[in-house]
Amino acid sequence: MIFITAKFRVLPEHADRFPAITDEFTRATRGEPGCLWFDWSRSIEEPDEYVLVEAFRDDEAGAAHVRSEHFRKAQQTLPPYLAETPRIMNANVPQQDWSLLGEMAVPEDRP
Repeated sequence: MIFITAKFRVLPEHADRFPAITDEFTRATRGEPGCLWFDWSRSIEEPDEYVLVEAFRDDEAGAAHVRSEHFRKAQQTLPPYLAETPRIMNANVPQQDWSLLGEMAVPEDRP
């Protein structure tokens, strides 16, 4: 899968509304057949920063996402709400889902 994390620094006056601003793009992306997940989180320490964690089945699914109409629309509609160009990291990972964090395993037989 292609695993991507991006940080979006939002203009302070739009930070509280950013989930609504990205809603159409988020729903459309989650509906793509190759999208495994597309999840936004807001930073606890930096209230104007949102982190997007996304994954696509493979290179083909990632390319389809970037070529999609909703991605092209987001390229036009999201930058006016941003304080700076988003920062991104991506990697090809040889799995299709999250792994368990064994170092913090929760006992299956706990009450």
